[in-house]
Amino acid sequence: MAHATARGAYDALTDRLNRFPQGAPPSDLLYRILALLFSEREAGLVAQLPVKPVTARRAARIWGVREAEARDVLDGLASRAILIDVEGPDGTVYALPPPMAGFFEFSMMRVRDDVDQHLLAELFYQYITVEDDFITALFTDGETQLGRVFVNEPALAEARPRRTAADDVLHVLDYERASEVIGTARHMGVGLCYCRHKAEHVGRACKAPQDICMTFGGTADSLIRHGYARRVDRVEGMELLAQAREHRLVQFGENVQRDVAFICNCCGCCCEAMIAQRRFGRLNPIHTTNYLPAVDAARCNGCAKCVDACPVEAMTLVSANDPAKPRKRRAELDASICLGCGVCTRACAVDGLHLEPRPERVVTPVDTLHRTVLMAIERGRLADCIFDNRALVSHRAMAAILGVILRLPPTKQVLATQQMRSKYLVKILEHVQV
Repeated sequence: MAHATARGAYDALTDRLNRFPQGAPPSDLLYRILALLFSEREAGLVAQLPVKPVTARRAARIWGVREAEARDVLDGLASRAILIDVEGPDGTVYALPPPMAGFFEFSMMRVRDDVDQHLLAELFYQYITVEDDFITALFTDGETQLGRVFVNEPALAEARPRRTAADDVLHVLDYERASEVIGTARHMGVGLCYCRHKAEHVGRACKAPQDICMTFGGTADSLIRHGYARRVDRVEGMELLAQAREHRLVQFGENVQRDVAFICNCCGCCCEAMIAQRRFGRLNPIHTTNYLPAVDAARCNGCAKCVDACPVEAMTLVSANDPAKPRKRRAELDASICLGCGVCTRACAVDGLHLEPRPERVVTPVDTLHRTVLMAIERGRLADCIFDNRALVSHRAMAAILGVILRLPPTKQVLATQQMRSKYLVKILEHVQV
């Protein structure tokens, strides 16, 4: 009976996690991961938390305990980077982040001895890479994805002298630059790369630096206070960005224009986003930059340095079709899976690659709420963004989400209406469309 009760608490927590647009498919492996990170009591309590952030007073009412006891539980979870705690107008508020990007990564962002990280890494590897339901759902459901790639700014700068159009700076928006995120961040923390740290425990890590992945804003502040990231200033942030580029790492961050919460510096061999792009590239698991590398056939000597540098195998060698040199090869791009990161252009020793704008601009959600609503609509989970505990409507959340919905294209509005089955929403949309 005790085992059944424990499993029930973790099953309830799994159900709670799947109220996020990016959830966690049930699995025995997931149960084992959650059992390492949460006690049975913690799993049962967190399963009752609403999607929106809560105060200790609100949690106490939900759990039926005293406020001081609720605060102790919440603070304990935040100290282990399972919850994020942020100071709000009503005091400290606590939020459960999704598994990814969220507490899965946070659990490996520092070396710790309060949990068996070797076992945890093995379970993550089996659950995410081998079993594959999680990574498939995370990266292939819907059109709007969690992450996007930032353009390699030195590569773009080097492209300008060859451009025939007006200066490229007119086409590069601030939110497309990792340097802009670093330069404007209120808080910035750096921690261990979850992917390479995990890979190290299972004997698969590469030699790329680990202490290089960045978080920003309230998330960074919480992780810094609890020792899961170290605070860095803008100067060191820029130095780390340059170091990442020297190691041919891809800047992969939150798919929003404003208040980006994270930028990971990804290698092609260990990092799950790059692995997903290789496996599901034509399903667009990652939002690309607005650029593509163009091959200068006259300069390309077929050295394959760009092929080796590409983290997602978008660049290959093909015959140069030169009758005088039948064995000559040249680089060729598969634009359908290319991230537009620019890593390949920096690897070219003969100046045979440069970045060009894509034919159509890639649309980036404005902020986290905008992205979350889009992801929820596309995945059939909009109601979970609006209703706390699946019964009580949050009027503030409803108002904010309605604001996003009213700015969406008509097709997305129809999907939202169908999921909400709301006469109120239908009337609002009819009024707006008249």
